[in-house]
This record gives sequence, structure tokens and C-alpha cells, in this order.
Amino acid sequence: MTAHKTHLIYDVPYADVDMMGFVYYAHYLVYFERARSQMLAEMAYPYWEMEKQGFGLPVIEAHVEYKAPATYGDRLDIYAAAAWIKPVRLQINCEVYRAGALLASGHTVHCCVDMKRKRPTRLPDAFIAACGGLTAAGGGAATTD
Repeated sequence: MTAHKTHLIYDVPYADVDMMGFVYYAHYLVYFERARSQMLAEMAYPYWEMEKQGFGLPVIEAHVEYKAPATYGDRLDIYAAAAWIKPVRLQINCEVYRAGALLASGHTVHCCVDMKRKRPTRLPDAFIAACGGLTAAGGGAATTD
């Protein structure tokens, strides 16, 4: 099953670059977050709705592979898509491009948490439905964590 893919356009401000003139490496995780938030909103399950229902999606793993640097003033195309969903966890893949050239790719893995109990819990059925039923197997029943 194909996941929803979000496309975000971002113009790099001066505040994002380091003394070498390159986008500071940690900002790529912020770019991933922006695209992830937009993806959830486009799927009709924005993060604020999840929080309102008492759930959180903290990052439990993050990976970025850097190919080439972005610089001040670059127009970036940032993509995010759910790669897989298990009952308690999900992975979001992200890519950052400039003029069609891949600058960075990576992913974040999230655990669904019941915010009152501060314990892992199953992802809400409405969230899984908003993701189109995507699972670790690429469709069908979700696997166990």
C-alpha cells in the first residue's frame, strides 16, 4: 500500500546556517519535524488532535544521512511519508532536495504514548485509518511490536 507523501517547500534563513555557511546538521531533524507535522495535518489527523485525545508521538530513533550541504537562501523541497506502522510504533521517512539534488535522507521512529500514564500504547485506530492502513508488511494486519 502506498503511503501519503507530503511535500514542503522551505527557504533556508540565515539563522539556519553555521559559521561555514552550511545548514547546521541538527536543523535537518527540524525540517523532518516540519514535514511530518504537515503530513499528519494533510492526512486529516493533525498532531494537536492526537494530543487532544491524550496521545503523544515522541521520537525514539532518528537517522540522517547527509549527501551535500544546503546554504543560506536555498529553496528546499522536503518530503515525508510513513514507511511502516506497527501497533505501537511508526517510521516516517524524509528526504531533503535542492533543485532536484538529494541533500539528505533519513527517518524517525515514533512510539505512541498515553500521556496520562506516560506509557506506550497502541496507535489510535483513527490514526492508522488516516495512514491508509499501512503496516510493517505493506498492507493487511499490523505486526506486533
